[in-house]
Amino acid sequence: MVFTTQLRLWVCLFSCLLGGSIVASTALTGFIPPTDVSPTASVGRIDYLLQPSDLLHVQVFQEDDLQRDVRISQEYTITLPLIGSVNLQGTTLREAEILIRNSYAENYLVKPQVTVSVLEYTKRSVNVLGSVGQPGSVLFTPEQPMTLLDAIARAGGFSRLADRQHVSLSRTVDGQVEKYTINADEVIQGNTTQAWVLRKDDVIYVPEKLF
Repeated sequence: MVFTTQLRLWVCLFSCLLGGSIVASTALTGFIPPTDVSPTASVGRIDYLLQPSDLLHVQVFQEDDLQRDVRISQEYTITLPLIGSVNLQGTTLREAEILIRNSYAENYLVKPQVTVSVLEYTKRSVNVLGSVGQPGSVLFTPEQPMTLLDAIARAGGFSRLADRQHVSLSRTVDGQVEKYTINADEVIQGNTTQAWVLRKDDVIYVPEKLF
């Protein structure tokens, strides 16, 4: 009986010391163990907006004959067995799954389970011109979003004569060209929350300083 009581006391003491060390470690390092790890990669996957030349893998559960690897045409269409041409313009990966599933369910299959994944993303590029080390096109992929500073760094960085406070960004949206003048020094110094994430075919121009 005495031994059992002593054992319980030792266990309690050890637990308190261990808990105390965890609290101390948290206070010193600022690290808090995560309580919830969200699948951000999965969220990004289903929200990805499909583009021409993306290579897709389309799979219908327990229907091996319907499995296909198809590339999206410049008209945003793919062709699948039984249902023929499917227009994917303006759809995300998740919306494409729903669209294909509904097409099969309408006339051919009972409660089909459709999975669509991207095997190969189409190449995207932006142009970096003006006072940088290596003016020209810079390629990037949707998995690795590119910011204004990333693109300039990939183009060799600012030249000695670069006017970093008046960087120009041109972007075409719905057929209309939008232009922005950006103070890159503020972005570098963290004085703005705008990182200027780039889109396909953006044009960056770094002017020279006017003396």
